[in-house]
Amino acid sequence: MPMINKLLQSSGFKRISIFIVIAVIIYAMRSMINLILLTFIFAFLMDRLVQFIGSKIPLNRKLIVIISYACIVGLLSYGLIMYLPMIAGEITALIKQLTAFYTSKHDNFVLNYIVKRIEEVKISSYLEQGVTFLLKYFTDISKITLQVLLALLLSLFFLLEKPRLIEFTKKFRTSKIASIYVEVEFFASKFVRTFGKVIEAQLIIALVNCILTTISLWLLHFPQLGGLSIMVFLLGLIPVAGVIISLIPLVIIAYSIGGLMKVLYVGIAIAIIHGIEAYILNPNLMSSKTNLPVFYTFIVLIFSEHFFGVWGLIVGIPVFVFLLDVLEVTETKKV
Repeated sequence: MPMINKLLQSSGFKRISIFIVIAVIIYAMRSMINLILLTFIFAFLMDRLVQFIGSKIPLNRKLIVIISYACIVGLLSYGLIMYLPMIAGEITALIKQLTAFYTSKHDNFVLNYIVKRIEEVKISSYLEQGVTFLLKYFTDISKITLQVLLALLLSLFFLLEKPRLIEFTKKFRTSKIASIYVEVEFFASKFVRTFGKVIEAQLIIALVNCILTTISLWLLHFPQLGGLSIMVFLLGLIPVAGVIISLIPLVIIAYSIGGLMKVLYVGIAIAIIHGIEAYILNPNLMSSKTNLPVFYTFIVLIFSEHFFGVWGLIVGIPVFVFLLDVLEVTETKKV
């Protein structure tokens, strides 16, 4: 009994218990996960932008926040009004082209073998799920738009009152729930430091990959560049696996418009871009803790997609890195 009491009163048991309670609360709020994640991502990224602008231009912080949000919302609105119909048309044409290629018979033995292997590993079912997911989100665009607007509004209020919020929240340190607050603060600081920075790095890497890939495809005279660039950017948010998944439709389109030589050129271009990501972007943007083995990366992606859907592919690795940080799993240096 004394041993059990000692265990129950230990700081480690209390920390694990609070972590489990937080996880249960988040699971219970899973219907709001889109709003929660979007609000956090917007708040984190905009806060970093405000800090960067504030370090370069000596302006009032609240004024910088308002101007930054006004510019972002203005650019998004302009982009949606001007380019959404064109991009929607390109994505539709792209889906039709991929479907036509996949359903038609080919004279090339190697190509038929690849299509057969794709059928065996059921990649087509994953592509179908992805298309269904996109169609569902486009048909339910009003709900998604509302969630994005709410997330932007909540993150705006958070940044406008950030100093006051921090000061007010610190009052819990001397309250009757001080012991719980200390643990929650521990997890929150770890979460912001790891999850937020990994998401930021993933966005930068995805954007750079998208720009380089779009330039390469433009030089190779690919059609539907707008739709392809959006596809490459979204898949670029998925660590490691995104490059492999995006390569499948790019190879199919390359073969359709230029044969095997075009496929070779696309393969070389993607290999160079992946090399830039692996040897330049990743070491500079990601910490050593995020340098996961490929096997771990794929296992995390498979399980996170199973439990959290499409969001799991994007946030699975950052959440895993956060858990590694909480457990203090560090990379040992070789002597």
